[in-house]
Amino acid sequence: MALLTPDRYFSRITCVDIDRDLIGCGRIHVLLDIDNTILARDIREIPRDVGMWLGRARETGVAFCLVSNNWHDTPHRLGAELMMPVVAKAMKPLPPAFLAAMRKLGATRRDTVVIGDQLATDVLGAHVAGLPAYMLQPLVEQDLPHTLLLRNVERAILGDRAPEPVANIQQAEGERP
Repeated sequence: MALLTPDRYFSRITCVDIDRDLIGCGRIHVLLDIDNTILARDIREIPRDVGMWLGRARETGVAFCLVSNNWHDTPHRLGAELMMPVVAKAMKPLPPAFLAAMRKLGATRRDTVVIGDQLATDVLGAHVAGLPAYMLQPLVEQDLPHTLLLRNVERAILGDRAPEPVANIQQAEGERP
């Protein structure tokens, strides 16, 4: 696995088919980034379709741990709201936070996947920790200045790679806000 190549690339978390892309692959534990993955950075809210997707995934037995580099209270507030364990101040892409999140879930490398929106933190960190990584396009374009610089590097690395097409158009359309 190339360190900066996502194992899968989706336009949005709701395009990850819970049955096929998670359960069907034996991925019942998800280490989940927060900002611009499930929480829109501009409005600081979880879009309705993302919240519904998280609920359906949990109903099927998928367990989540939020893994964030944030140093403020957002990860813990969101973790309490979603009733999910949290590893904050993660210092991704370093592996200790990913390993701590796996311990919180009782997960193994075989049944875990990392889902996030950045190559330099989520994908690289997952691969250094020996985990597969599903990369998402960011929910919104607004981001921190240093992240915007990294987005240019991401575009160069990804080249003309486009997110995977949605397998079930009716499902995806039903999930939009």
